[in-house]
Amino acid sequence: MGRLDGKVAVVTGAARGQGETEAALFAGEGAHVVLTDVLVEEGQQAADRICAAGGEALFVKLDVSSPDEWNEVVRHTVQTYERLDILVNNAGIAVRGGVESTPVEEWDRCLDINAKGVFLGMKYAIPAMLQNGSGSVINISSTSGIVGYPGGTAYHASKGAVRIMTKAAAAEYAKRGVRVNSLHPGIIRTPMTDNMAEERTAGIIDRTPMGRKGTPMEIAYGALFLASDESSFVTGAELVIDGGMTAV
Repeated sequence: MGRLDGKVAVVTGAARGQGETEAALFAGEGAHVVLTDVLVEEGQQAADRICAAGGEALFVKLDVSSPDEWNEVVRHTVQTYERLDILVNNAGIAVRGGVESTPVEEWDRCLDINAKGVFLGMKYAIPAMLQNGSGSVINISSTSGIVGYPGGTAYHASKGAVRIMTKAAAAEYAKRGVRVNSLHPGIIRTPMTDNMAEERTAGIIDRTPMGRKGTPMEIAYGALFLASDESSFVTGAELVIDGGMTAV
C-alpha cells in the first residue's frame, strides 16, 4: 500500500476492463485518480466503486481524439488536485481487416483513437507534469505493436505508432523529469477480447506459451510499477506482459 501516495493520475478508457482495474489499483495505492471514457454512465459507476472502497476518484467524459476534451480533462484535474503526475493512455479499440479489406473509415477511426489519442494525451498532460518537474506517462501499446499477424493492419499500425512515439517522447523529456514508457499486453481477459471470434482467441492462446489469457490485474501491476518511483531510471522502455507469446 502507498506506492503512489500523493500522486494524481489520469487513466483513459477507465469505464471498464483493463482501464478500470488500473484506476482502482492506483487509488488503492494512494493516488487521486481521474477516470475518463466516452462511456459516461459506466465511467461514473467505476469512479463511484473506487470511492466506496475508500479511494479518491472522479470521472470526466473524454473522447481521446478530441483536443478540446483533452484540454478540459487536464484543466479540471489540475484545478481539482493542483497537479498531475501520471497519465495512463489506455483507451483503444480493435479493428479487424487486412490491407485490402480494411475500409478507409475504419483505418481513420482506429488511428484516431489508438495513436492520435495517445499523442493528444501526452501533448496536454506533459506540460502539467513539467510544472512539477516530474511525471510518468504509460502508453498502452500491445504485442501487436511489436510483431505482425495477418488481418489486423490498422490495429498493428496504431500500436506500432504508440511504441515508437513513446520512445521519441522519452528522449525528448528525459532531462526534464518526465518518463515515458510503453506497456505491451498479450491477449487479456477484457470486454474487447470477449467480443473476438472464438477461433481467433483460441489461435492466440495457442501461440502463448503459458496457454491462457492474462488478467487485467496482471497488466495493472505492470502499469503501477511504471507509474511509481520504483521505476525512476526507466524511460523509453517496452514492458511486455504476454505470457511469453513474443518469446517464440
